[in-house]
Amino acid sequence: MLSRSSFTALAVGVFAVYVAHTCWVMYGIVYTRPCPEGGSAACVWPYLARRPKLQLSVYTTTRSNIGAESNIDLVLNVEDFDIESKFERTVNVSVPKKTRNNGTLYAYIFLHHAGILPWHDGKQVHIVSPLTTYMVPKPEEINLLTGESTTQHIEAEKQTSALDEPVSHWRSRLTLNVMVEDFVFDGSSLPADVHRYMKMIQLGKTVHYLPILFIDQLSNRVKDLMVINRSTTELPLTVSYDKISLGKLRFWIHMQDAVYSLQQFGFSEKDADEVKGIFVDTNLYFLALTFFVAAFHLLFDFLAFKNDISFWKKKRSMIGMSTKAVLWRCFSTVVIFLFLLDEQTSLLVLIPAGIGAVIELWKVKKALKMTIKWQGIQPKIQFGASNDSEKKTEEYDTQAMKYLSYLLYPLCIGGAAYSLLNVKYKSWYSWLINSFVNGVYAFGFLFMLPQLFVNYKMKSVAHLPWKAFTYKAFNTFIDDIFAFIITMPTSHRLACFRDDVVFLVYLYQRWLYPVDKSRVNEYGESYEEKPKKKAHRE
Repeated sequence: MLSRSSFTALAVGVFAVYVAHTCWVMYGIVYTRPCPEGGSAACVWPYLARRPKLQLSVYTTTRSNIGAESNIDLVLNVEDFDIESKFERTVNVSVPKKTRNNGTLYAYIFLHHAGILPWHDGKQVHIVSPLTTYMVPKPEEINLLTGESTTQHIEAEKQTSALDEPVSHWRSRLTLNVMVEDFVFDGSSLPADVHRYMKMIQLGKTVHYLPILFIDQLSNRVKDLMVINRSTTELPLTVSYDKISLGKLRFWIHMQDAVYSLQQFGFSEKDADEVKGIFVDTNLYFLALTFFVAAFHLLFDFLAFKNDISFWKKKRSMIGMSTKAVLWRCFSTVVIFLFLLDEQTSLLVLIPAGIGAVIELWKVKKALKMTIKWQGIQPKIQFGASNDSEKKTEEYDTQAMKYLSYLLYPLCIGGAAYSLLNVKYKSWYSWLINSFVNGVYAFGFLFMLPQLFVNYKMKSVAHLPWKAFTYKAFNTFIDDIFAFIITMPTSHRLACFRDDVVFLVYLYQRWLYPVDKSRVNEYGESYEEKPKKKAHRE
């Protein structure tokens, strides 16, 4: 069996290998080997190096394939298209009846020679993108007392439909890119990611690739979606264009493929949107930093869970530990998980919260010394007895909670009443969960005070799981960074900063109360008690 230290060293080693491998893969994505000098026969040259006069045309149609000019609408035409110039234009698009009846509308983007229709130009490139997507509409929020609603109005026929039935939504943004580098590819080793976007032609004795046109699907965010009503005849479409380098193009292709894979594995549009936000709303250099931060977050999460479980698994006594703080932490963790579930938060936040809730429930079982015995099909719960030292700790714990209750209960009840009068919710359950979670976020740190009070009374912190605390502290500071990157409720974001303050107080107490080796440690043992050694067999 591996010792705890060797297991931790193994985990850190695997983590280092993972980070090194990921860096190597990322280097392979952003760096493309050019065609070597002297290998002109196998080289693929850029057609844009000839500086042709180009035109950009955007058409809409309800068909996924078109072969001629019939049944299509021209919505944007840029005659003097400069691939180096960035632009953004908003146009109104006619919505066909088929699309209004939960159908799909496609955009055909053509890049072709100026003055020539796209289907008459043999050197044109085009790409297709749906302008609609299907998603479950956001449930209507109302004032639970007055019934007043302020959310977006959906037609009567759609209001009567089931809330879990997806309806057609309009993508109001279309982001286009053209790869502008005059890069000469090696025809014998074309990157597979870019190759599928390339169209090649023979000009004399050399092979050229036409302009690489790319649609940035990562820019299609849920916040930009609009519900398509049956009475809607026109909808706005913002078409934006910017040039893109080869390295960023390859990186973006891989990220889009990754998001698509997440959706194939069952991630919803909203979950995938959270991942998109990390890439789209973040500077690339900051994104690289975020990757390393996320990797360390994963490592510290694993080590914190490991040490926390190890601590509670071996714990035989609750001396110096606030039982009420453990119960409150369990309650707050479960409430936060239910709140995030009700808010349909990203799985990136929801899954760790769910795992944490399960662990906190297990801690409560250990803290209360609960055992479950079955009498036939009826379970019987029994609680273990407390010794004198544990009863002394419970007295301090009860004393701390008594003082806190005078402040905490009026604040929570007042906050719940205020939100009922002034805030709109989907249901009474949603109000109840929001009231609980607002109390947890706003005043939850007060329930951490009983443990600080117990530490103060006992003048010791040796009974606390400091290894797990340390790893959780690192993750708390990392969460501060993620609080600005990943979309989450504002109250959850503020709670990340609240935890920083609490941990700093714990650190102050650790400095204030040096370790007394005669005291009982977290495993119910004293440092001065030497463990009995097993006799060696001759």
